[in-house]
Parts: sequence; structure tokens; C-alpha cells
Amino acid sequence: MLKKLIGITSALTLTVGLAACGGNETSGSTSSESEGSTASVGEQLDYEIVGIDPGAGLMKLTIDEVLPEYGLDDWDVVEGSSAAMAAALKKAYDKEEPIIVTGWSPHWKFASYDLKYLEDPKGIYGGAEDVNTIARQGLKEDQPDAHKLLDQFNWEPEHIETVMNLIQEGNEPTEAAEQWVSENEEVVSAWTEGVNEVEGEELKLLYVAWDDVIASTHVAGNVLESVGYEVELVQVDAGPMWAGIADGSADAMVGAWLPTTHADYYAEYEGNFEDLGANLTGTKLGLVVPAYMDIDSIEDLKE
Repeated sequence: MLKKLIGITSALTLTVGLAACGGNETSGSTSSESEGSTASVGEQLDYEIVGIDPGAGLMKLTIDEVLPEYGLDDWDVVEGSSAAMAAALKKAYDKEEPIIVTGWSPHWKFASYDLKYLEDPKGIYGGAEDVNTIARQGLKEDQPDAHKLLDQFNWEPEHIETVMNLIQEGNEPTEAAEQWVSENEEVVSAWTEGVNEVEGEELKLLYVAWDDVIASTHVAGNVLESVGYEVELVQVDAGPMWAGIADGSADAMVGAWLPTTHADYYAEYEGNFEDLGANLTGTKLGLVVPAYMDIDSIEDLKE
């Protein structure tokens, strides 16, 4: 059953004045306060989960499969963006208020806050996803050295989390990428092995405004520039990102979450791009809550 999407305005006003789950009441509490202390998680959150942009596969999976399969008919998912989700999480966390967000790893929020994934006993969110590099058809013939570098681009979750943390601390993505590349020459040298330098050849990389994809795209762009390419980084939504690679108007992307998040786009454009394989493994999707909340499973949301 398809759940409606609610505007992000509600995400930023969630749970105002609510105590953290399991919080103690003072001896002078009123009747209404006592009722609030025993309210279910759903009642405290007005049955809302804070999501991200509606084009994300994580949103589709949560709305179309997770909520129906767990019988969460009263729950809705708030439509917004990665940045709006993070802002709502910070606001609730700073006040130790309850909140549930659609989450994924790697992400800087796990380094900034004490969070946990709700258990998914039905396994709907699946196992770990990969993040793949996708190139336009013909890139290998047109720009063999760029193709080779992108094909060899591969790193670990702790690498990308370092870049994301630098950005979260206030560094511009280009600055964070430059710093990480300069401090990780051994990793980068594996990407550039056998790659010849070029003179100003132009490349266009597309990316969505997800923290991990911003980080990975700027790092890949920095390394491509180090061997002589002039790289244009263009932020778009997920649909145009895939369409741009498929129609050849852009050269590549390094932020394709598979097999779940971008499954629909992969199927729609399959045959019109080249999949260079995973550049990052060990990712995770699910519902995320602060560790101070006294719930552990998605099943705990059903009353």
C-alpha cells in the first residue's frame, strides 16, 4: 500500500516539547505530562519518519515495502532531502527527543551522533549495497585514460567517511577532496597506475546531493584533474543523473547505489551505459534512531 509523502516542513517541527523515550517525570507532573511519558513511539512522533528526496530508492523501499510488510499503516514518510533529514536529526538529538530517519552508511552522522539501526527481521532492506561507477558508452574509446582511472577507482568506507567529516566540519567539498587526496597517496596511486597524463581533455561527472556522493565525486574529480583533465562536476537529481549518462551528455558518475537504491534507474537505462563495478562496498540501508531511544526493531513501531 502506497503511503503518502508529507512536506518537509513537518520534519523540521517533529516532536517539539517531547521528552526522550523512557524519560523520567518529576513528582509534580500533570496528568497530561503523565500521559505523554507513556505515549507510544508513534504517538510521540505523530507517526512520521523523516525521509530524504522522493527519487531515492531508499524512500520507495520504505514506503512501498517496509511500511506495508510490517503493518505500519498509520505511519507516513516525510519527503525532503539529505540535508533536511540531517537538520531534523540534529534538532531532535540536541534536545534528546525521539526521531526516526531513513538512513544509510557510510554517512557522517554516525561519527557525529550515537545512533543505531532498527533491526529489520523481515530483511526487507536487504544486505549491504555497493556503490558503482557508471560510464557512458564509448568513454573507453574516446577517453581511455579517464576510463582506466575511473575503472580503478576503489576505496573503503572509512576513506569516504573522512572526506564527509571534513565537509561537515565546514570545508568546501573541493578542499576536503584535495586534503584527502594529498594525505592518501598510496590509495590514489592504485587508481592512477597505468594512466597517462593528458592535456586539458574535458570530462563531465554527474552527482546527486547525497553526502557520500558529493564526497566521492569531488575526490574522483580531483584525481582526474591531477592527470590533466578539465573536470566539470554537475549536481542533478537521481533521474537526470542516470539519463545524462545514458544519452551521452555526461561522461560518468561514481554514486550509483546498487542493487536496491537505484534499481529502477538501472533497469530503465540498462544497455545504454557501462557498469564499471563497485567502487565502494559495505554500505547499509535502514531506519535509524538515536541510541537513547528505547526501541530496537522496526516491529517495535507497530502498536
